[in-house]
Amino acid sequence: MSVSITIMGLVVGILIGLTGVGGAALLTPLLIVLGINPSVAVGTDLIYNSITKLFGLGQHWKQGTINFKLVKYLALGSIPSVVIAIGILHLFPAFHQHQEQIIKNALGYVLTLVAISILIRVFFDKKIRPNRWQMQPLEKKKLLTILIGVIFGFIVGLTSIGSGSLFAIAMLFLYRMNTSELVGTDIAHAFFLVTVAGILNASFGSVNYTLTANLLIGSIPGVLIGSRLSTKVSAKPLQAVMATIILISGLKLI
Repeated sequence: MSVSITIMGLVVGILIGLTGVGGAALLTPLLIVLGINPSVAVGTDLIYNSITKLFGLGQHWKQGTINFKLVKYLALGSIPSVVIAIGILHLFPAFHQHQEQIIKNALGYVLTLVAISILIRVFFDKKIRPNRWQMQPLEKKKLLTILIGVIFGFIVGLTSIGSGSLFAIAMLFLYRMNTSELVGTDIAHAFFLVTVAGILNASFGSVNYTLTANLLIGSIPGVLIGSRLSTKVSAKPLQAVMATIILISGLKLI
């Protein structure tokens, strides 16, 4: 089992390195298919995500490609919201008794949404830019930014999915920044969000640390391999294939 999990981590890591998308959206449903309890799959994925995103955060910090003001506004909404989502699942008996079914259903809808967001990035990136929202200064969009954090943070708390892809599509549409700054800001915010969510899930006993370690053993070299290959392989066809797989997975869980 540990070898297969490590190989799965390697494959997911390579795909993340190649395309920059789909880590949680691929990993969480795969863990559930392998028989991992849905709440444990979500908690484990959050801890795994936190550690992998830490490497990306350090690199973008060095490069100066993080918009910390945007990260702050998103986090003002997303972090309280993720706390509320996890609290509802674990502390209220009516939700706690049915949390596995709630998580599965939520996963189905969110995976579908994530797949659509990836396809939008692949096929409509140039058509989205520029627009009137991007022309407005960040301060004028402060409340909207916090609201986006609230909505997507709640989704991440329920499913572990969307900390990168959903926020990325919102940033792509609403804020004017180059690609490296968008990616850096997305990773920085996602790191803080999934770290808080992961710690909360760990406090409720919803993390399998052995599983996390086996995934990381494969995924860390996988991300490095994928990042090197990304200069030689076109990411867009792979993103489209991944989005299709994620979409099918989502529809099966609904």
